[in-house]
Amino acid sequence: MDIVYEKKTDKSLNEAIESLKENLKENSFGVLWELNFKDKLGEKGLEFKDHFVVLEVCNPKQAKEVLEKNIHIGYVLPCKMVVRTEDNRTYIGMTNPEKLIGLFNEYDLNEVAKKVGESLKKSIEDSI
Repeated sequence: MDIVYEKKTDKSLNEAIESLKENLKENSFGVLWELNFKDKLGEKGLEFKDHFVVLEVCNPKQAKEVLEKNIHIGYVLPCKMVVRTEDNRTYIGMTNPEKLIGLFNEYDLNEVAKKVGESLKKSIEDSI
């Protein structure tokens, strides 16, 4: 998997976000924060063509495990999920936890990163 994993869905932006939130919860992840760049830039008087919604998500048990091993991994936490539109299409995606954790050369955390990635990928697949 590359640094970005993304799937197209026939759902609207809001339907995709709600579906993703439900599926994340089923996979033991909570949404800590949500930002729609289109709306935020609009507040600043800047026009942005499409929606780009970032969800920062976390599985507390797995976050604790990686932070106890290397506190600097907190710089790439929480995990980022994106629901975005482009040309009237909706996409759901994520950054690859294995690639991000791999930047820290903590090879014993690869299995945790793999499990996180699989759970997030399942959440996307179940949301499309």
